[in-house]
Amino acid sequence: MLKKNQTNEDRSLDITLRPQIWSDYIGQATIKENLKILLGAAKERGEPAEHMLFYGPAGLGKTTLAHIVSKEMGAPLKISSGPAIEKVGDLASILTNLSSGDILFIDEAHRLNKMIEEVLYPAMEERSLESKIGKGPSARTIQLELPPFTLVAATTRIALLSSPLRSRFSGGTFRLEFYNNEEVSKIIARSAGILNVQINEAAIQKIAERSRFTPRIANRLLKRCRDFVQINKKELIDAASVEKTFQMLEIDDRGLETSDRNILLSLINKFRGRPVGIQTLSAATSEDIATIEEVNEPYLIQSGFIERTPRGRIATPSAYEHLGIPYPGQDKLL
Repeated sequence: MLKKNQTNEDRSLDITLRPQIWSDYIGQATIKENLKILLGAAKERGEPAEHMLFYGPAGLGKTTLAHIVSKEMGAPLKISSGPAIEKVGDLASILTNLSSGDILFIDEAHRLNKMIEEVLYPAMEERSLESKIGKGPSARTIQLELPPFTLVAATTRIALLSSPLRSRFSGGTFRLEFYNNEEVSKIIARSAGILNVQINEAAIQKIAERSRFTPRIANRLLKRCRDFVQINKKELIDAASVEKTFQMLEIDDRGLETSDRNILLSLINKFRGRPVGIQTLSAATSEDIATIEEVNEPYLIQSGFIERTPRGRIATPSAYEHLGIPYPGQDKLL
């Protein structure tokens, strides 16, 4: 997928394209309105904002929201992630280095282990941290007082967070939804202006249609189209340039990449349309289970190409039609 091949330049440009204020943040209108009220009320009281949790598929703007929350509150943003916090000591070091009003952003929060989650409970509710000093019979536990802070967590798999941890996000738990083509088109137009590239409306629409309803992917496709016209000494990204770029990237007219098509073809050809478990599908396609569940499946399900059943994944009639394969009828699949 495109995410695997992201270069340092891409990461730098992602930061450049990231909205910094509410007016630049397109989409997620309900979440924005709720956050404006939550943050505005906290500022009027002169208090840190309450803890909040953002969840949803990758690339929809969870990290961007954390940055905007930081700017709106005028507070420093300290960033970490679930995989980076391996031990209780790692979390203790982060928490004890916070200043009053700081915002701690933990990405991929579903990868925090249970021991670390338990340390977070009193830190979030009582602003205290239990620390063990010494070993054996002489060991003792002391409580360290923490400064007032706001925890902002993001996850793509909210079900993996324990219920006690989810319940402690008193500011709210917000689900980010996929964007529509109109919203993605506005994002592409804004990003083109920041990148100082000329693009016409037809090209914007073609990129939006293949962006999998996701701003991050839309921006990456725009950058690849920019590279194509630059190398070919063109001044404008037009529809023809977009089509040629996507042919090179092997992205079809519905935004499916090679790995997406391999998953659908495996369901249809290798397993003859029968329901398939995720582990079997992973082995058949040589794709990691987490990649299928977090990268491929959300879009394939959203687009109506895959259906999850109690017995496993199956390809829908729309998948057969898209790939140009005759649909045998569900009665022949069982």
